[in-house]
Amino acid sequence: MNADEDDDITEELLADSEKLTGLSLELLGLDPHPDDMTPEQRLQFDPEDLAEMAAGSEDREQSARQTRLLAGLLWNSSSILIDQLFRDLGTLHELDTVTPDAIAGTSVLSSLPPQFASNYDAKFTQRFIVVAADVTASFARGWAAPGCLAGELAIHCLLDQARITEDIYELDLPEEWRAIVEEVLLEDADSRTLYADDALHADDAGEQGTGKLDIRHWFEPFAPGDAVPPYACS
Repeated sequence: MNADEDDDITEELLADSEKLTGLSLELLGLDPHPDDMTPEQRLQFDPEDLAEMAAGSEDREQSARQTRLLAGLLWNSSSILIDQLFRDLGTLHELDTVTPDAIAGTSVLSSLPPQFASNYDAKFTQRFIVVAADVTASFARGWAAPGCLAGELAIHCLLDQARITEDIYELDLPEEWRAIVEEVLLEDADSRTLYADDALHADDAGEQGTGKLDIRHWFEPFAPGDAVPPYACS
């Protein structure tokens, strides 16, 4: 990777950050600054607190750039995620039988809990694409937590794609950026249990005692008010 290519992707991601209107930079870890607040917002803080925020802003320009880069990376990775899922779907259509080894060689499905790999067939992937597209649309329309387990897993796959881009281009992102994003997008997520060692190494994925975490329930709404695209529920 040469310097020009690195600069190109950085500028592209910084431009993409402007499109990610569903999440604020503050939600992605950027400390607030009094100069960026409205008069009403500043009234919520004591003068001493405002002074402390302003005093700690020496490195804020760099922090802001890093956070914008992270925002652009999320936007860019959302597009890559859907593109790669369609590629995985094409791969599945060429298979006579879906096997764990075949899934391990895919771009996105390989990021899903491997104990269920034999279930990731074309129909599953089509439903997962619809959910992934719906979840990532929240980056533009306003963030809403995933309404089903499949949506949470789509975020996990998205962050895996983002990590790949980071590694390729050695991006200057905030430290522990993935933990910061997961805290916002996957707060209290049940799906994390599916990646626990005892779940990954279970002899029988259908008899793990995971209950509602079984693949049969991935596309079911968490609660009556949670929205899941009709196609995914079918």
